[in-house]
Amino acid sequence: MEEGKTYPVEFRGTWLWAIFPLAIFAVACVMFFIVWEAYAMVNLAAAAFFGLIVTSLLAKDMGAFWKAALRGMSSELCAVLALILLVVGPFGNMMARAGVAQGFVWLGSYIGMTGPLFVVFVFIACSIVATATGTSLGTVFTGFPIFYPAGILLGADPVFLAGAILSGAMFGDKLSPISDSTIAAATTQRYATKNESADIGGVVASRIKYSLVAAAGTIILYLTFGAGIGGGAVVAGPEVLADFANPQGLIMLIPVVVLLTVAVIKRDIFVAVTFGLIVGTIVGLVSGALVLTDIFSVSGGVAGGFLVVGVNSKLGLIGYLLGICGIMGVLRESGTLDRLLNKLLKTKLSATTAGSEWVNALGIMITCSFIGSANGPALIIYGPVASDIARKKGLHPYRSANIIDGMVCSLPVNLPFTSAFIFIVIGVVQGLMTTYDFLTPIGPFALAAATFHPIMLFVVFTVCIITGWGRLYETKDGGKTKDPALAWNADQK
Repeated sequence: MEEGKTYPVEFRGTWLWAIFPLAIFAVACVMFFIVWEAYAMVNLAAAAFFGLIVTSLLAKDMGAFWKAALRGMSSELCAVLALILLVVGPFGNMMARAGVAQGFVWLGSYIGMTGPLFVVFVFIACSIVATATGTSLGTVFTGFPIFYPAGILLGADPVFLAGAILSGAMFGDKLSPISDSTIAAATTQRYATKNESADIGGVVASRIKYSLVAAAGTIILYLTFGAGIGGGAVVAGPEVLADFANPQGLIMLIPVVVLLTVAVIKRDIFVAVTFGLIVGTIVGLVSGALVLTDIFSVSGGVAGGFLVVGVNSKLGLIGYLLGICGIMGVLRESGTLDRLLNKLLKTKLSATTAGSEWVNALGIMITCSFIGSANGPALIIYGPVASDIARKKGLHPYRSANIIDGMVCSLPVNLPFTSAFIFIVIGVVQGLMTTYDFLTPIGPFALAAATFHPIMLFVVFTVCIITGWGRLYETKDGGKTKDPALAWNADQK
């Protein structure tokens, strides 16, 4: 934060009042999801807006406060997330109605892949999908209708299964060369000896070892806990499996393949979902997995079908998204993020090479947490700061790119108060509950604890920083070396 800089939003007494709506929202999460067991997303949306209303009374200029909230709600990030939810809602509901989960129940029971094995299979499958498509949210919306109901019937613990799907999505977000977080992490890290940024291919190649170690730890944890703590999950009885298992549902993997193929080629989730919907509707009708009333119907004055129900199931989640983005807008325009980062940069940590890496790790996690765990935008905001800090220590841009991208995909994803990923998963599960009556709601705290891959990423990169594993320095000719004595600025230290 620049000295003497003023911000649009100011509060009476202290700037810390900017955190008040977030505190109200956090308390509401605990009350609704743990104490009252009221799981509807509209409740959290109401809590977010209540927090904004109460805090606005503490602002010196209420008009400026609400304009900041509005700018947060109307940001490109918020608009893109809301549009993704509205577009993928019908696709997910179509997949549920067409019985793709029943197909996987049949497949899993046929080959004996139940409980923890199914959870590990889902993590690996979602990791492959996310790496191929470069989209974590697209993987979440694709994976849940396919794997989640089937996994429950095959003895997977609901919370750990949901965590495995989200973990797989984050694996791809961390590793995929076409992920927005990979691209942002690489392009914001610049060389000290030449006017270039880190190349994406080199960054991806240098981070594979970290991703695979984190994935291995994740697989071990899901093998251990995939059937629940103490193995509490139970495979459904033969009668239930016989009623629910249907190999016909596997034909609906055709639109999934189409969606993933288009996503890889076009790198556009909206185009991919559009093709997926068209192909899925045709395949479903021709195969008999869908009938016309599954697409759209009106009965007793109530509209139905996946085109309507899919959108309706996401409205509470969009309300939450608007509320939390409004809070983030106030946090940014009150200078709260700038003040916290400024305090971090002035600590004694930055005196050493490892300390400077900790500054970047903490800085990117704080930035990400303040914008709803959106890792791509967080990297764009903090990436240039991280690059400056790394260059002063002679670190290679590959190294700083890996540190910030690893940490941005770690604990911020699991925050049960601000992570859009956590609440999107909860909302998706609630949407599936309208189709599958054996599903039960899950809470943000349990889901955060069961999403192992981000936790393992934090562990891996913590070890990286402490031990220096994989630390690279930039040489005078722009190359890389493990020896700090050969760094481009070694003679200046």
